[in-house]
Amino acid sequence: MLKDKVVVVTGGAGLIGQEFIKSIVENNGIAIIADINENLGLSIKEKISLELDTKRIDFIKLDITSKNSITNCISFVKKKYSKIDALVNNAYPRNKNYGQHFFDVSFNDFIENIGLNLGGYFLTSQQFAKFFYTQSYGNIINISSIYGVVAPKFEIYENTKMTTPVEYAAIKSGLIHLTKYMAKYFKGSNIRVNTISLGGIEDNQPKSFLKSYKKYCLNKGMLSPSDISGSLIYLLSDMSSFVNGQNIIVDDGFTL
Repeated sequence: MLKDKVVVVTGGAGLIGQEFIKSIVENNGIAIIADINENLGLSIKEKISLELDTKRIDFIKLDITSKNSITNCISFVKKKYSKIDALVNNAYPRNKNYGQHFFDVSFNDFIENIGLNLGGYFLTSQQFAKFFYTQSYGNIINISSIYGVVAPKFEIYENTKMTTPVEYAAIKSGLIHLTKYMAKYFKGSNIRVNTISLGGIEDNQPKSFLKSYKKYCLNKGMLSPSDISGSLIYLLSDMSSFVNGQNIIVDDGFTL
């Protein structure tokens, strides 16, 4: 489905990013792990390359909040592969105070985390879009969340230390509208922009939380990273050529 398409995945060494990298390669694409953690990124590249017996995975160090880092990434991929078919905005930078409850969040932390994350997505999209204009085509996929679509169900966090950070809700909802803005702004340029909004991803959360979360779902409950891959491959493929400015929700019915 992705025959020789070159796809850059920011945060490609993370839990979800790794699954995206695997799926791209399994569908005959070329996957670029673009991650700020060089040691982890190179390790993941080697691990998945051995697992899939492939030479279609590459790594480039990337800081999505640095214009120089982004332009260096674009130059590296262009020089090596002569093109870039798509960007998957999947990284999630945050500061050390991220994840606090509403009344404990300082103004400075709120602003910094929105800048790092939503600002980073903007900057990366902006710089890749400039390249896509010169290339005459491109594809941007932003990874958002159900909590960019609906308000958090705070009751599922009862008896845990967990919460939905207020910055997360602001970032993810903003990202969905940024997607629409860019899709419209790029009209006539053959660049499309879409969002995938994920439901919760299982990652060693407390059993009480998983049980509470599942009550709001239709079948499985919290998802595995692999549950997202089909939607990603669809948006990366030519099957979705005229899907533009959309938000695809993958959440087992949580937002219903």
